[in-house]
Amino acid sequence: MGPHPAVAAIRLAVRRTLAELAAEAGVVPGGQVRPRTPAPVPVPVLAGTAAVPGTLIANARRHPSGLPRTPAAPGSPLVLVAVSGGADSMALATATAFEAPKLGLRVGAVTVDHGLQDGSAERAEQVAVRLRELGLDPVEAVAVRVGREGGPENAARDARYAALDLAAERHGALAVLLGHTRDDQAETVLLGLARGSGARSLAGMPAQKGRYRRPLLELDRSATRQACAAQSIPVWDDPHNADPAYTRSRVRHEVLPVLEKHLGGGVVEALARTARLFRDDADALDQWAALAERDLRSPEGALDAGKLAELPPAVRRRVLRRAALRAGCPAGDLFARHLETVDLLVTGWRGQGPLHLPGGVEAVRRCGTLVFRRQGD
Repeated sequence: MGPHPAVAAIRLAVRRTLAELAAEAGVVPGGQVRPRTPAPVPVPVLAGTAAVPGTLIANARRHPSGLPRTPAAPGSPLVLVAVSGGADSMALATATAFEAPKLGLRVGAVTVDHGLQDGSAERAEQVAVRLRELGLDPVEAVAVRVGREGGPENAARDARYAALDLAAERHGALAVLLGHTRDDQAETVLLGLARGSGARSLAGMPAQKGRYRRPLLELDRSATRQACAAQSIPVWDDPHNADPAYTRSRVRHEVLPVLEKHLGGGVVEALARTARLFRDDADALDQWAALAERDLRSPEGALDAGKLAELPPAVRRRVLRRAALRAGCPAGDLFARHLETVDLLVTGWRGQGPLHLPGGVEAVRRCGTLVFRRQGD
């Protein structure tokens, strides 16, 4: 008798992601790393993996499936799983512990204590203990300090990703797996729509970005709960996820149920599909903008305003965004309203003075060109 359908679906999704990572790392069956031929861009993380002590699952415990564990070879490339203790991340960690050794990968985990609730440190340690019992190694419970910039949700997210980045670098991890599901994707699209964001925001979360991978984006949240129940995996429900003080919580518990009720079922799937379509469009426009910027930039970095005006608005504003970021604008603080104002230097030129952008950057038009520079330069 095979595993529960939800368990099987999650394992399959994880297996696909891990297979891609194993191929990128040059891992062959048996866990050995294939000698790599010289390449223009080597994979830097591999240099640190051999120094990571220990092996995956160095004990005689069995996986929740009942099958015996098969340890990966010492020094095999490491994959980390970000685990909160909720059903999504616990289902992901359990499936990764099951699949990774078969592909010659070690798997560890990081659980982040945001310090925002009483007893959070104890809960983080409890999660770490559960992960070690599943055979993950190394496992870290990392405490972070959450600031206030950008609101509580964004501040917590920034602190969490900073901790994950440091852990990945410290252990030489090949990748960090995140437990976001299709429901999370639908919520992200709705939040972007409410903010009046552009196509890139409506594209939602990518399945892959840098060291981060999201294997479960095509699966519903209900599947992770079913998988944990089927394997008797204890989970922790974060009360913040049900707190109406948080915008995402209101979207999850109030907005989406209303949409499902009045528009019929399938809203979550439709929003996730919308994200995929927007991502394809946004990727194509970003590529166009990159080529256009290369052609419009002078050796000194100025942009030809006349040629900029000939571009479609969607492409032109992407070129302006790229130039602003290159000059030092923080990506998280550069919004559509900033780019719309800068765009007027191109399409509505009336002799305006310099425009001040986040990060101490200013945009100024002079002699038919658009220049982004640090204030005072």
